[in-house]
Amino acid sequence: MDLPRSFTIREGDLRILNPFDAGKLATLGRAIKLEPGTSILDLCSGKGELLCTWARDHGITGTGVDISTVFTAAARERAAELGVADRVRFAHGDAATYVPEEPVDLAACVGATWIGDGVPGTLEILRRSLRPGGMALVGEPYWRLDPPDAETVTGCQARTRDEFQGLPGLVRLFAECGWDLVEMVLADQDSWDRYAAAHWLNLRRWLDANPDDELAGELRRELTEDPLRYVRYQREYLGWGVFALLRR
Repeated sequence: MDLPRSFTIREGDLRILNPFDAGKLATLGRAIKLEPGTSILDLCSGKGELLCTWARDHGITGTGVDISTVFTAAARERAAELGVADRVRFAHGDAATYVPEEPVDLAACVGATWIGDGVPGTLEILRRSLRPGGMALVGEPYWRLDPPDAETVTGCQARTRDEFQGLPGLVRLFAECGWDLVEMVLADQDSWDRYAAAHWLNLRRWLDANPDDELAGELRRELTEDPLRYVRYQREYLGWGVFALLRR
């Protein structure tokens, strides 16, 4: 059980594997008023930057679960680097089925609602790990602008227009699922640029070093096509944010 190798090549040395930068991640931690000792479960935790920096800055404790062995190893290294390995731990496993031994104060799934086949299912996965009154964090794309045609939908890597909501529709969906939206921090075009463009440099450096690898043709096509697709479609039409929710 692991991610395809192309994912780790694309992400390269990135620490935050979504369109947030370090400033926005820090803003989110302050906005939800984290207190020392807050227990956090981070599902699809990637390279662990959320848990590691929040342990350093706010004194939280937590567990991250991710399907990638490479990302999990990087998360453990980051915890050691920041001196928080005694407060956070990282497990390789299936985030969709993981349940902690004890309920937590905050459960997060930031940018991977595929584990629940969408927002409603992911909220249910998070709910089962929360103590009464605990907070859920969900990271999710949304339409910044209504896509005018199927080409734009495909260019934003969506299967259908209905795969994503507009921002009002997403907020309405949270309410329909029985949750109050109590905070949000949204990516902007600059943080999207930093995430998307970092992939291009990672791909190019890897291709230069590995021209005969079996993945070279596939990743060469991606590097050729992705910059134009991004600036033509995704940058204008697709937003992304992290939403803090409390059960009604």
